[in-house]
Amino acid sequence: MPLTVGTAGHIDHGKTWLVRALTGKDTDRLPEERDRGISIDLGYAPLELADGRRLSLVDVPGHERFVRNMVAGATGIDLFLLVIDAGEGARPQTHEHLAVIRLLGIEHGVVAVTKADAVEPELLDLVVEEARELVSGAPVVVTSSKTGQGLDELRAALGEVADRVEQRSADSPTRLFVDRAFTLRGIGTVVTGTLWSGSIGEGDVLRAEPQGLDVRVRSVQVHDTPVERAQAGQRVAVALPGVERRQVARGDVLLEPGAYRPSYRLDITLEEVAEIPDGMRLHVHHGTAEHYARLVRAGRFAQLRLASPAVAARGDRIILRERTTLGGGGVLDPNPPRHSDEQRFELLERGDLAALVHSPVRADSLRHLGAAERDNLIRAGGWVFSAAWLEETRADIHSRLAAADPLDPGIPPPPEPWARDILPLLGVERRGARVYLPGAEGSLGERAEAAQALEAELEASGFTAVKVLDKELTSYLERAGRLVRLGDGLAVGTQAYEEAKRLVLEECEREGSITLARLRDLIGGGRKQAQLLLERLDADGLTRRVGDERVLRRRAKSG
Repeated sequence: MPLTVGTAGHIDHGKTWLVRALTGKDTDRLPEERDRGISIDLGYAPLELADGRRLSLVDVPGHERFVRNMVAGATGIDLFLLVIDAGEGARPQTHEHLAVIRLLGIEHGVVAVTKADAVEPELLDLVVEEARELVSGAPVVVTSSKTGQGLDELRAALGEVADRVEQRSADSPTRLFVDRAFTLRGIGTVVTGTLWSGSIGEGDVLRAEPQGLDVRVRSVQVHDTPVERAQAGQRVAVALPGVERRQVARGDVLLEPGAYRPSYRLDITLEEVAEIPDGMRLHVHHGTAEHYARLVRAGRFAQLRLASPAVAARGDRIILRERTTLGGGGVLDPNPPRHSDEQRFELLERGDLAALVHSPVRADSLRHLGAAERDNLIRAGGWVFSAAWLEETRADIHSRLAAADPLDPGIPPPPEPWARDILPLLGVERRGARVYLPGAEGSLGERAEAAQALEAELEASGFTAVKVLDKELTSYLERAGRLVRLGDGLAVGTQAYEEAKRLVLEECEREGSITLARLRDLIGGGRKQAQLLLERLDADGLTRRVGDERVLRRRAKSG
């Protein structure tokens, strides 16, 4: 099982020397590190165990000025190697590094008491006892990088502890936090990092966030060895052709496209090392990224409002710092709405994720919460919603339909994007631009008398249009084929309109066209009546205007 070990401990306690003795590799790669004799940035090396297993080892700096680099390395590890100098015992950065390890939820590890060759046995015994008290339950191994004392025992202890670590999920979507980016001649841009989940292989198309850059994987290496596919938990180097060095940096993430969404907010459980006041601005360390944020408290929870987008998942651990480590926590919702609702936090913490969903949301928007498959959520198309919302919405729409005008017992459909998928579940049917109860038809009811009066008036007026004031009644009668609406709120009877249509057809078939004046003469009416009738014939697709004349459309000719 691929696992990553991370060192921790105070400056000059011998972390890098111990890594060199264990692996044969010097992880101080920067000239400044070699000149000053201290680690400044992260270093990496493969660690071979006696049983043939290989662990990835991350060496972190111990100086207080470089704790941010230590955090960047520690966020991807599975077990710790805490280093304590036998001549000094636990020092300030020992305690801060240990606090970071605990806040990151890293439960398993080994304590190495170094430089055993340089102290008296009595002092060594005191430091070993201090180490046991400091990290209860962790194996404590006495070592010397100079003489080789305890190195085999340390490898064996790391192997035993590694057996207890829960394996990372290979089935989860791919996510790799970049801790280094550089260019190699003939290869191009290469990024390295610990593969948090999923796998990476040659030819994979990934997305670099938060910049939203699509990238293709040319090749993959694990500790300088080419592999077809790297697995979760491994230290990985990925070659990205066509990507410029300036386009990727530490803190960026390589992702399976569509699996995670960048967010400017994180809902977290809040674990404090020192009191953190509401509204405090601080640094949030997540993965290898560092974000500036404002913390909004809600009891023992908080929402982090970030100045730059994070790419997180439920269950991720974060560290909160402002000059020193103040606390940390676990991510409950990596893409929450802006809120400070303690009840919502509690629902998230309990895992009652479906209780957060009422009205329809896109199922893929809940992928990061794992709620989209819950039995107590209803699916329709790409939407999920609660049964309670469905019943409320059904009752509301049926109530509005019951109150609709009997002439047209329909209502406009909801304007929301979910309408097409969810309307069939509401016991209604869509007809054109309106929805109706199944089988519902319009009826005149108490307005039958008004309809008869209007029809009589239209019949008596012939080709002369009549002003109609009752829009609903007019629409009903037109749908029933009992009148024809013209412009300006006017209408004519169906019989008069059909007669006008016949006259226009005959004239156009005989003469090729018809003018407004000719129709005026044919109907024996005024210019206005002729114009309204021709405009309606145009709208119906029978004729079209060419200059001052109307000609038949092709459909009308062929018909």
